[in-house]
Amino acid sequence: MTIKLYDYSLSGSCYKVRLLLHFLDLHYEKQQIDFYPGRQHKSLDFLQINPLGQIPALEDDGLQLRDAQAILCHLANKYDGSGRWLPRDERHFGAVMMWVMFAGGELMSASAARLHDALGYKLDINAARASAHAAFRILDDHMTLREIEGAKWIVGDHPTIADIACFPYVALSGDGGIGHEDYPALRNWMRNFRRLPRFHAMSGVPEYV
Repeated sequence: MTIKLYDYSLSGSCYKVRLLLHFLDLHYEKQQIDFYPGRQHKSLDFLQINPLGQIPALEDDGLQLRDAQAILCHLANKYDGSGRWLPRDERHFGAVMMWVMFAGGELMSASAARLHDALGYKLDINAARASAHAAFRILDDHMTLREIEGAKWIVGDHPTIADIACFPYVALSGDGGIGHEDYPALRNWMRNFRRLPRFHAMSGVPEYV
């Protein structure tokens, strides 16, 4: 088995993949990409790996994959024989995939705000923050209902790739000027996530103490 992750240590999208690799206890090679300021993800060499010029990218025994959400699905499908991280049953599979797509869609506005504040990307920061707050409200409302039901996770009775996909850009949103004060259920969910065995910290997201 040979897994190679094209990684940038400050990327929330790369962090999603590292989280699952650690939860699954998979050994992998890490190839650091100089995303900023070097913009290595736009280099001719990297475009041969991912023609979209985006990170993360993953190589697994000759298979090349791009997009963090697709990579999460691949790793869970191939290496998690228990089906814990990607449930196969009809009650949970669609719901998990719905929130994984939400993480790669609506929640990415929090990533955009972070790119603006931390790396100086030019974009409409007010629109990005407003979109992020709208996405956070949807997720917080969902998690509030889950708490009422006595549940701690986005889908089902244990964490799945839905939680992994959504966690990084919620946890890192302060870097983009988006606080968690109005989202108590999200704060509880993030606390529970950081308590998981084999949780892997990154800059801006410390271990739970």
